[in-house]
Amino acid sequence: MTDQIPPTPTPASAPPPAKPAEKRRTSRHAHHPVIVAGSAFFTLLLIAIVLGGGALWYGKSRYYAPGPLAEDKAVVVPNDYGVMDIADLLVKQGVIDDKWVFVGAAVGTRASGKLKAGEYAFAKGASIQQALGTLVSGKVIEYTVTIPEGLTSDQIVERLTEVAELSGAIRQVPREGSLMPDTYKITRGTTREDLLRRMMRTQDATLKEVWAKRDPDLPLKTPEELVILASIVEKETGVAEERPQVAAVFLNRLNKKMRLQSDPTIIYGLVRGKGRLERPLTRTDISTPTPFNTYTIPALPPGPIGNPGRASLEATAKPAKTKNVYFVADGSGGHAFAETLEQHNRNVARWRQIERDRKIDPTAQPAGTSGTTGATAID
Repeated sequence: MTDQIPPTPTPASAPPPAKPAEKRRTSRHAHHPVIVAGSAFFTLLLIAIVLGGGALWYGKSRYYAPGPLAEDKAVVVPNDYGVMDIADLLVKQGVIDDKWVFVGAAVGTRASGKLKAGEYAFAKGASIQQALGTLVSGKVIEYTVTIPEGLTSDQIVERLTEVAELSGAIRQVPREGSLMPDTYKITRGTTREDLLRRMMRTQDATLKEVWAKRDPDLPLKTPEELVILASIVEKETGVAEERPQVAAVFLNRLNKKMRLQSDPTIIYGLVRGKGRLERPLTRTDISTPTPFNTYTIPALPPGPIGNPGRASLEATAKPAKTKNVYFVADGSGGHAFAETLEQHNRNVARWRQIERDRKIDPTAQPAGTSGTTGATAID
């Protein structure tokens, strides 16, 4: 068998030679400055969006997260503090632990101009949201100042001086009887002068109202006389339901041109409202004239002997309908009332027996207690 020789390829059957790759030309517009700048801008915008989204997520989580306070805390925000100052203060006081989230939230919610000065209570674990809301609300901590009925103006000024939440000095002691004893709400930093002005306004309004509703046949010519007598009623009894009866006794005495014979007026004449008489009243005290001693003057004293409360003003303006002109302590904290001297003497005898049983000095009445009108008098 003869070997076959493969045929030699002819040009017609050979594969065509490969063409060299064409070189792609870059567009002239790809390097245009506007295109480059636009591309960079959108790249930066994308990065900003990613970062901003992350920051927003972080800030939001910190905004609502519980704060570092381990227990409730009061913080005073001064008047001249801006949002940055307040943020620094809250961080320093341990209320929040992220100053910039607080500032960002205050600015972002347009609350930065609504933050109010004052003393605020922040709850344990308060979030930045809650802390910001507390400051925007303006609900500052309130304190109460209670002024008991019957205190003199000097004694009231002394009490206000001792209230740490109040500020400022009192330049002048108010006129006796011009202040309304009550419980007043204040905020830290309220001035003592401001509180006194509130007390005077309250007294003025109360006196006008009570005077307008007074019994028409009272032997009192002016609202000032009502205050004078009410201040004596206030000092004479601490039993609320007795006030109209005590007021009636004094008013009946005024109608009969009798001396009031009130022990608290003796005390006021001796100390002039500067404090208490730290000893019992004596018979010498009773017989020694002063402008306020109603055992020696035949009328109302020249001014109040303290600051009466509303109840005493009302009792004096609308007294009980009785003919009693005497009363004396009954040993139970109240008083025994009498229309005649004979009845009164019996009541006095009972009181003297109580004094002996209790080993109380019968020649003296303890200063600062309820008076014993007529007990040491001869009429």
